[in-house]
Amino acid sequence: MADFFNKVKDKMSAVKDKLGEMIEKEEDTFLYRIKKRASELNKRIVLCEGEDSRVVKAASVAAKQGVAKIVLLGNAEQIAKDNPDIDLSAVEIVDPAASEKRAEYAALLYQLRQAKGMTQEEAEKLSYDNTYFGVLMVKAGDADGLVSGACHSTANTLRPGLQIVKAAPGVPLVSSCFFMVAPPAGNQYCEDGVFIYSDCGLNENPNSEQLAEIALISAKTAEKIAGLEPRVAMLSFSTKGSAKHADIDKVTAAYRIAKEKAPDLALDGELQLDSAIVPAVAKSKAPGSKVAGHANVLIFPDLDAGNIGYKLTERLGGFMAVGPVCQGFAKPINDLSRGCKWEDIVATIAITALQTQM
Repeated sequence: MADFFNKVKDKMSAVKDKLGEMIEKEEDTFLYRIKKRASELNKRIVLCEGEDSRVVKAASVAAKQGVAKIVLLGNAEQIAKDNPDIDLSAVEIVDPAASEKRAEYAALLYQLRQAKGMTQEEAEKLSYDNTYFGVLMVKAGDADGLVSGACHSTANTLRPGLQIVKAAPGVPLVSSCFFMVAPPAGNQYCEDGVFIYSDCGLNENPNSEQLAEIALISAKTAEKIAGLEPRVAMLSFSTKGSAKHADIDKVTAAYRIAKEKAPDLALDGELQLDSAIVPAVAKSKAPGSKVAGHANVLIFPDLDAGNIGYKLTERLGGFMAVGPVCQGFAKPINDLSRGCKWEDIVATIAITALQTQM
């Protein structure tokens, strides 16, 4: 009998050690760190899509983990019926159609948009829309940030954001980025465990001035949200003049503009992707560069390249794609990829909470 109990004790000890290793390993991850930092802020984040089971699951997990206070928009009875196995006891559910705040929000929307031709009737109708209602919550100060887009288009999320919350003062354009989180086994070219990819979700063909602004605000996102020391690469199909084309000229001009505005920022361009992240290639193609071979913020020349790039990294490289995270709004408004998982949504909630501090 003593041998039996000793074996059980040994097994329990082994399990405890393994669990400790897992917890210690988790504490080293990017996602753990941002969720922990977000939880310390105790922000109120509104999720607009109570009809989507991924959003409902994310709401439950984020609330239980204390990542943020969660407000989920939708009909409480229908949400419970559609998700019987999900515990929503820690989640506040608000139905815009039945909310006492709806009339107040409709009046606010009319006040904000009447100069643009919106009528009271139109404002009243839009106040029933979950996304408009959620953005109005943020504008009114009843929520600190918003996450939507799991089952609606980017336009459906960003249009009310741009109309109501608008860009922050001094920010010439709203852009987006993805947090590309390395797989658990790591990646030899991802030194910090995460890349920032910009702009992969919003601006189709930015000019040089816009591309420079995207680079600068992405560097701030990398520093303030991801906790990185930003090393920014302006990507192209050429490295340091290895090819000639008008598309390359746009990137090199953007580099010069950004460098003039932020001379102390670690930034270089134009760089091919391998020159940006592979040290051996950088040594050959861009010797002496402080960024080449070690970049953690990758600025794509247009939406074609950025969108393709992040999806290749996610699907073939096994990275977790969190975003598109919007940059430049006066208050945090964030879109989701319609192919997102509930884990991605929880991460976006954490990032949204952290953005309130920028």
